[in-house]
Amino acid sequence: MVAQAHREEEAEVEVLNANLTKLNLLTKKIQGSIVRLDTSGQVVKEAIGPIYSNTQQLQITNTNILRVSEAIERLRQPLDAKGREEGVIRAGPAAAGLQQYLGALKRVDHALTDLTSSNLRSNQQAIADFNKLLASGSSQLQDLFRQALQQDAQPVEPLHYITKGLEFPTFPDRELSQLKPTAAAITSAYTKSSRSAKRDENPAIRVYAEIRGPYLSSSLQNLATASINTSTKRGQDAGIYREGTSGIGAYANGLEGMITAEADNVSKIFPTSEAGQAIEATCQNAMAEFAKTLMELNTFIKPRILTDCFLAFEIIDLVTPISYRLETRTGARLKSQFSDALRPIRETARSSLSELLEQTRQKASAVAVLPNDGNTVPLVSETMQRISILSVYSQPLQAILSSIGDGKWRIASTPTLEPTTTLSATDSTTLVSNYLTDFLDTLLANLETRAKAFHRSKSLQGCFLSNSYAVVERSIRSSPDLSRHLTSSPTHVARLDSWRKKASSLYLDAWKDPSSYLLDVQYTSRSSNPQGSSGGNAANRPVSGSAIDSATIVKGLSSKDRDKIKEKFKAFNSSFDEMVARHRSLHMEREVRSALGREVQALIEPLYARFWDRYHEVDKGKGKTVKYTKADLATLLVGLA
Repeated sequence: MVAQAHREEEAEVEVLNANLTKLNLLTKKIQGSIVRLDTSGQVVKEAIGPIYSNTQQLQITNTNILRVSEAIERLRQPLDAKGREEGVIRAGPAAAGLQQYLGALKRVDHALTDLTSSNLRSNQQAIADFNKLLASGSSQLQDLFRQALQQDAQPVEPLHYITKGLEFPTFPDRELSQLKPTAAAITSAYTKSSRSAKRDENPAIRVYAEIRGPYLSSSLQNLATASINTSTKRGQDAGIYREGTSGIGAYANGLEGMITAEADNVSKIFPTSEAGQAIEATCQNAMAEFAKTLMELNTFIKPRILTDCFLAFEIIDLVTPISYRLETRTGARLKSQFSDALRPIRETARSSLSELLEQTRQKASAVAVLPNDGNTVPLVSETMQRISILSVYSQPLQAILSSIGDGKWRIASTPTLEPTTTLSATDSTTLVSNYLTDFLDTLLANLETRAKAFHRSKSLQGCFLSNSYAVVERSIRSSPDLSRHLTSSPTHVARLDSWRKKASSLYLDAWKDPSSYLLDVQYTSRSSNPQGSSGGNAANRPVSGSAIDSATIVKGLSSKDRDKIKEKFKAFNSSFDEMVARHRSLHMEREVRSALGREVQALIEPLYARFWDRYHEVDKGKGKTVKYTKADLATLLVGLA
């Protein structure tokens, strides 16, 4: 069994060896085939390589040819457009219709853009032809644009819209639908032509300004003329200018309304980038006429500064807010023109502040005669009228005073009661208060100087100054603007009140004469007075706080002392009667008479009451020496007020 198994295994081994031999032979054959195949592949590669390279080059050449064909086709399209659109453009918008005409121009514009971007020298003639065609179309559009604008170019009467509160006319939507695309097409053609030519003003803006500019100027011409006529017709009238007398307010409002309406038109026709230039060009003539009008008004104001400088402040008060309001609608382009137009008026208003002080000083110093009855002079009322009118224009006054600086409006020769404290950063309202207070100080200080030179009597000086102050105070109370500036600060109130106190002190100085007779010494017994003072018995001296017994006091006097007391009564009666008569003869404003009467009563009545209580028995009730009882004198003093 073992031997048999061994033989079977040997047989299998022999079979495997035979198979292995066959496999080796097959492998060798395959290797030989691979070598032959590699050799054949290399031969094929060397043969096909040049053919493949040529094929790739042919493909690239073919692609390039196709692209050149496409480029030629694209180049031909703009050239073809010339033939298609030239007929429409040459016919004009009226014959072809506006929309078709604009479409043709747009296509020509697009074709010109393509030709220009090709940058081929062979296209230069075509580009020139297209530019001419576009310029021709633009020229016809300009004529159409001009005709459309002229349909609404008839001047209007601004006063009609101002008085009735109506908005100024603008283009209707139907016309805007034609004007806007027309202006856009003109602008586009201008943009293309300006690339190769010298850049000039946009023809759409130029045409618009040529038509709408005269429309604005013509519409505002009557208001400009009226402003000058209403302002200068005063001629030789020496009265002070009153707010609203000039027609400049209507002119300024009309100008604002017209420009606002025109800005609305421009914003709907031109793009935002060109609207500012369009409104500036359109309003150029109107603004020039406005500046000319202000210059003529300034020429009229300067020689009449004392009466008509208020017109300058009114113009500034009207025009400055208008320029700011228009700035929000039109940008900053017109603001500089308003500023330039206002410059001469502003300079006149600025110089008038010092000039008003100086002329007030000169007029006060030049008053030749003062009333003999203590009445004030017309200059006070005139000055208060000026100050009241000036205080109405708070905004321009604040701005101008801020530019001048606190206190720098004074002239060296102008006397003032006291200088205003100069602050490093004084607010504008305080500046106005300081200026107005200095104005009043200038007036009253110079009138006081004239009163002292003309009136010898202090009572007349005090009465004159009190009457002048009363007119000042009354004007302040009657003017809300003036009151706001002069009564809101304790400092300014105190400065003005010092004039009232000074006037009252001057007047009361004359009453010191009768009051001096009511002053006496307390008489004591000579026996108890080693210095030898005259008087009665010490027992007759009243005890403090006890009732005064005039009879006892008089009885204790020596005959010489009683005679002195009688003389005092007589002297008082004479002086008092003279002062009462003078008081009643003087002209006093109602509030002055009342105030001074109370001041006199407060001075005389207590002194006389004390003197009368002590010595009225000196004439034993006969009335020859003691003319007035306490009650009589009190009644008389009350009557002085």
